[in-house]
Amino acid sequence: MTVAERKAIHVIVRGRVQGVGFRAFVEHHALSRGIEGWVRNRRDGTVEAVFAGDTATVQAMVAACKTGPHGSHVEDIEQRDAVEDDLLALRRQAEIFSCLPTV
Repeated sequence: MTVAERKAIHVIVRGRVQGVGFRAFVEHHALSRGIEGWVRNRRDGTVEAVFAGDTATVQAMVAACKTGPHGSHVEDIEQRDAVEDDLLALRRQAEIFSCLPTV
């Protein structure tokens, strides 16, 4: 058996993504997939997140964000590779995935 390749992705989601439960949706789906990272609202109306895990699972998480929860409307997802150690450091201690305050 081979070890799955790990990937860390930083995403910014634009559209109607605040006030519709988007962060809770992301947190639920990330935890159910075993993804490490965090999600937070930004004052500019976007949602920002970092996902780390095996490549296929992280890609599936980004795909879930394109759909979002009922009531959301995702217009665009900007994504780039993330430096796992730096960005995952924002998680709360002892949490696999954190829902962080707005910045």
